[in-house]
Amino acid sequence: MSKQVPVYDISSVSEFRKEDLLISRFAPYYETHTNLRQAHRHSFYHLVLFTEGKGTHSIDFETFTIQPFQIYFMIPGQVHSWDFEGFVDGYVINFSPEVFNSFLLNPDFIESFNFFRGNASDSVINIPGESRPKIKNLFDEILVESVENKGSEFFMIKILMINIFLLVSRFGPSAEPEIKSSYNYTLLKNFQKLISGNYKILKLPKDYAQLLYITPNHLNALCNDLLGQSAGEVIRNRVFLEAKRLLINPELSISEIAGILNFKDNSYFTKAFKKHLGLTPEEFKKTIKDESINRE
Repeated sequence: MSKQVPVYDISSVSEFRKEDLLISRFAPYYETHTNLRQAHRHSFYHLVLFTEGKGTHSIDFETFTIQPFQIYFMIPGQVHSWDFEGFVDGYVINFSPEVFNSFLLNPDFIESFNFFRGNASDSVINIPGESRPKIKNLFDEILVESVENKGSEFFMIKILMINIFLLVSRFGPSAEPEIKSSYNYTLLKNFQKLISGNYKILKLPKDYAQLLYITPNHLNALCNDLLGQSAGEVIRNRVFLEAKRLLINPELSISEIAGILNFKDNSYFTKAFKKHLGLTPEEFKKTIKDESINRE
């Protein structure tokens, strides 16, 4: 049996699935898909609202304590796993990146919300008491629409989902960082997109600055101003996040991972990893293994 960290597409987890949408109560979804209980990735967006139960949820190696009326937003590629204590219920919505691209003129709509940018600490939000009935009602309406056959249910579902995003954005992390100009914000978004597509090859700020037609100093100042990090830190954070995602796969050696991430050799990768995270790749793998054993 393969021990690779699996990547599931939306067709492999389908109760109600049309137009790349999956909608379900969480309890039956979790009971049906026992393969989702261990660390895995999705190729789609994954949205979960818990209404009862407890336990923990790990997203990209950050662990969160589950509680009722806590909502989780996950993007494609993130590694996550559950560790529940007893019965847990709520709602789950899975949707492909194309769902809103074909529905809205703004291709960056989803990314306008901080909770859909891949930062785990921004993607877990506790819903205030006074907003819980309204959020729950929206999820219930989505479930009702998912079993209707009136010809417009998909439009209704998408509209209801947008309502959820907008409501949660009011009491979650702000939809956009405080910025001095929309030009700078656009530059930052373009920089982050370039990193997502090129982090295995391009690891220096000057490479990205060239692609953005700005100077390295401008890029560095931009990142420090809007993110509180240097451009180099932003790039390294993405590189070593992927390194950690790969290291939980016991079938990949350290040398293979170094090669995947285009480090010149295993030794250089190990030194860079330890400098960034404070422990070696081997120590990180052991930590993850020990945590997995303790959950069993």
